[in-house]
Amino acid sequence: MELRWRKSSFSADTGACVEVAEDDGFVFLRESDDPDVIVRTTRRKLRAFLEGAKAGEFDDFM
Repeated sequence: MELRWRKSSFSADTGACVEVAEDDGFVFLRESDDPDVIVRTTRRKLRAFLEGAKAGEFDDFM
């Protein structure tokens, strides 16, 4: 499977950006400086995670 990776237009050219790809109902995430490590999830789970992060749900995680 060949994924088409995208990064935010807000990302600077530092080489350390989160990249996103979609295929067959899944969303794939990776860091541009470590492209061999890929996380696979669904749109629904990614949306829930992002909403939780924006709401501060993980602020005391570590």
